[in-house]
Amino acid sequence: MFQRSLVGSDTQLNRRSYYEASVNRPEPCPALEGAVQADVVVVGAGFAGLSAALEMAQRGLSVVVLEADRVGSGASGRNGGQAIVGYASGQGPFEAQLGAADAQRAWDMSLQALDLMEQRMAAHQIDCDWVRGYVYVADSARKARALRDEVDGLQRRGIPCDWAEGAQVPRLIDSPRYVAAARETRSGHLHPLKYALGLARAAQAAGVRIFEHSPVTALQRGAALVATTPQGLVKARFGVLAGNSMLAQYGPQVAPDIAPRIMPVGTYIVGTAPLDPALCARLIPGNAAVCDNNFVLDYFRFSADLRLLFGGRVSYTTQTPRNLEAVMRQRMGAVFPALKNVPIEHVWGGFVDISMNRAPDFGRLGGNLYYLQGFSGHGVALTGLAGQLVAEAVAGQAGRFDVFARLKHRAFPGGALLRTPSLALGMLWYRLRDAL
Repeated sequence: MFQRSLVGSDTQLNRRSYYEASVNRPEPCPALEGAVQADVVVVGAGFAGLSAALEMAQRGLSVVVLEADRVGSGASGRNGGQAIVGYASGQGPFEAQLGAADAQRAWDMSLQALDLMEQRMAAHQIDCDWVRGYVYVADSARKARALRDEVDGLQRRGIPCDWAEGAQVPRLIDSPRYVAAARETRSGHLHPLKYALGLARAAQAAGVRIFEHSPVTALQRGAALVATTPQGLVKARFGVLAGNSMLAQYGPQVAPDIAPRIMPVGTYIVGTAPLDPALCARLIPGNAAVCDNNFVLDYFRFSADLRLLFGGRVSYTTQTPRNLEAVMRQRMGAVFPALKNVPIEHVWGGFVDISMNRAPDFGRLGGNLYYLQGFSGHGVALTGLAGQLVAEAVAGQAGRFDVFARLKHRAFPGGALLRTPSLALGMLWYRLRDAL
């Protein structure tokens, strides 16, 4: 029942996606038929899987990618498009578990992830509307103090920030909701589906074989891996699991040992009709992406064709909230009163993979099966780095990968039956806390 409701609702959530409406997808890749052999089989054609495939093909390995739906059809092609320094968890889990030196290495790698993303755009001519600039905002005095601490931490780590509070806030964002804001130019935003399709083209040009509509329903482990789909199978020496929150839904037996460590969390976005350029320039000077520091946060930006793409609201039950468009319009209007009556032309959403501590969860199952999950809403840049790290590990250079693999992760409490309602109750507490 859980499997059917999540996959069904996830498919419907993408029918009015701005991203899907604003790209010309190539002809579908064929579904896998029959038996094929490769050095590496990658499960999932999102940012992480495509990045891993590209990196390994560039190292001379033969790679097959199996995708249950279409390239970028999951979180990689639906997200808010915000590429951000650091981790959703902050540095806390890294410092507590790894020590100061490796915590600093992890931080440095989050910056390398942004560099790598820009390098791939240039090297493979991926036009995905990339814009640098990021504004962090706070809507109360208490949250402004927390934001100030966060900004001080960014500056200590070499990220210059422009701070504004009170009457100075409109020079960074013209909204009555926020009492403080900070802007940095290391992070930024892009069209995620254009980026995913660009990575797929680059991977195919490097020799990667991509099969769409080919969910992995079983995975035999051992010295040789065998990934089975409804109409075929792949035999490989190495495997990479990059299906994240959807992996367990399409093939529940593929990775039952790691699935309990992530939670599929629904998040939703609306897209307005195109807006007046002067209005956009006034509301968000510099065309930055914006995110508040609430636990249940709002995040938004303007698209290349000047639509406000406004994200927020979450669901820990896998059920789409009722009256979603009206609720999102109300939230958007609270941030920008000038937009509360503009037409909304797109409404979509999907599921992201949240870990218990919100730190990324990378590791091995046996000696030849790797997994990448738990990006917790910070995956736009980090997934690309993850693909590079797993390619290094397969090639015998696992030093950077093992910085993340050493992080310990716990399963969500409550087991298969109770963890969803437990998380829903926990979220109610956080919503009440955000309102204070």
